[in-house]
Amino acid sequence: MLEPREANLTIDLCLRVGELLLSSGAGAADVTATMQGLSRELGMRHAEIDITFTSLAMSYQADPEEPALGASRQVNHRAIDYDHLTQVDHLVRRVLDGDLDVREARTELARIVSTGHDRRRSMITAGWGLMCGGVAIQLGGDLVVIALAIVSSVLIDRIQLRMQRRRMPSFYQQVVGGGVATLLALGVGATPLPVNVSLVVTANIIMLLAGIGFMGALQDALTGFYVTASARLLEAFLATAGIIAGVTGGLSVATVLGVRIPRLEPGVANLQTLGMLAVGSAIAAATFAYATYAPRRILAPIALVAGLAMLISRVIELADVGRAWSVGVAAVFVGLVSFTVAGRIRVPPLVVVVPAIVPMLPGLLIYRGLTLLSEGGSATSQGLLAMAGAISVALALASGVILGEYIAQPLKREAARVEARLSGPRLVGPVHAASSTRRRRRKRAEAAREAEAEAEVEADELG
Repeated sequence: MLEPREANLTIDLCLRVGELLLSSGAGAADVTATMQGLSRELGMRHAEIDITFTSLAMSYQADPEEPALGASRQVNHRAIDYDHLTQVDHLVRRVLDGDLDVREARTELARIVSTGHDRRRSMITAGWGLMCGGVAIQLGGDLVVIALAIVSSVLIDRIQLRMQRRRMPSFYQQVVGGGVATLLALGVGATPLPVNVSLVVTANIIMLLAGIGFMGALQDALTGFYVTASARLLEAFLATAGIIAGVTGGLSVATVLGVRIPRLEPGVANLQTLGMLAVGSAIAAATFAYATYAPRRILAPIALVAGLAMLISRVIELADVGRAWSVGVAAVFVGLVSFTVAGRIRVPPLVVVVPAIVPMLPGLLIYRGLTLLSEGGSATSQGLLAMAGAISVALALASGVILGEYIAQPLKREAARVEARLSGPRLVGPVHAASSTRRRRRKRAEAAREAEAEAEVEADELG
């Protein structure tokens, strides 16, 4: 039994680890399993953990006759940060290997949180710009569209950064981003340049689309965390509604200013050849990973996996197979290879999975569906079809990745016992908790033998 002081320190450590993982993009199932493994390794068995979208709670009662210990933490800041995610993953593994006790782990976690990144913020802005340029290539844009996508994304990122520093809600950031993207596209469309304004708007709003949140919601639903899934889904719809408000606001401003507005259909795409699709997807995935602080050593593998996944999806789709099945097969491929690639480069599989499927996310379908639904009338049926397509694509991506991880992870008997307590395969955190426990016990036994040997030597010297 842990002393109350040690138990409180363990609960606090687990909650801080869980908060950082959840705010950095990890799923609720992975966060729960990581906290359970960490607490069990530190001597706190059968701890109760409850996770929602904005809070974490943990309680422990060593004896029914003793009062229960508990604490909770709020997730106030939410941003994808794969650098912190990777460092915390390594920290958890070191604790499970017996290299760190609870106090050392708390010190290391404080260092991770307080240490900045090795990339300047301006380089992150450039990364977002190149990501939108890669998606513009993927959508079939020419050099003008690609350049406008890069310029627009850089401008939107700098404006949103200022709004974040003023603690403006994300909905208003989306509104401003959609308005800036629309006004820039209409301004270029009013010039003699021959440009497809609809495609420019589509490329400009790529970085604002909420496909990741939508897929994350379905992934949480598949793993049994329905409250968190509902919250993620509402966040995704609210973010997309903000873009729609920004685009319509930009059109209204252009009308007042007397700018000629051509027929505008945001969300249209004219997919390129297979080679350009693969190149655009690889660029988008690698630069997305760079902009979310993924380690540099994983960028090239992510680009390769994303390019191959897009080729698989497009080839299957060209064979008259539905898009949901085509992206589902590609997602299974991503799940299969991400486990091996991540293990070799020592990053969590989530760092490979999410950037690799970014080019296939249904953000544009969600946008088109909500836009058509807001118009009403005859467009309602088309909007419902678009939303149904978005849901099917996101569900195919989430279930395909999970299935690929199920197939890829080598489940031995001890690991299977750990996995039986989880809702699904792990995208963050170590799987083989049982084997790490054996390593910890082996280290303790070796330390005990060394202490006995030293005691014998001292006894001989005194004798």
